Amino acid sequence: MPVLTKLDQLIELMAMDLPLFLRYSPGPEADVAHPSVDHESGLQMPGHSANPLRPPSWWTLPTEDWMARRICQYLRKLDEGARPWVLTGEVTSHGPDNEPLLVNVTPVAWLGDELLAEAHQRYTERMNAGKSSA
Repeated sequence: MPVLTKLDQLIELMAMDLPLFLRYSPGPEADVAHPSVDHESGLQMPGHSANPLRPPSWWTLPTEDWMARRICQYLRKLDEGARPWVLTGEVTSHGPDNEPLLVNVTPVAWLGDELLAEAHQRYTERMNAGKSSA
C-alpha cells in the first residue's frame, strides 16, 4: 500500500470520487482478524469504524483544514499502536459515536509521518483546537 507524505496527496485522492474514510488501527491485515468492538459495552460491531474524509456541505474552509482536523482528532491512537490509513468501503451501520461502520473494505494508502506532522501544524495554526461546538 502506498504511503502518502503530503496533505496535497490526500486531497488528490478525493478526485477519485470514491467514498474515502480514515481509520486508525494496526492496519488492514490485522483488521480482518479483529472486527471493531464498542469499548464501553464490549459488543462486536458489524463493521470497522472509520471517519469520512469528504468535508460536509456546510464546511466552507479549505479542504486541507478539514483533512487536518480529521487526522488530528485521533492522533492519540498512535500511542496505542494504531496507524492512520485511508480506505473505502460500504457503510453498513453506525457506531456509538455515529461513526460509519464499513464492510467490504478496500485499503487505499497509509498516512506517513511527514503528512501527520503537516496536518498537526495546520490544525494547530488554523483551528481553535479543543474548543467545543455549541
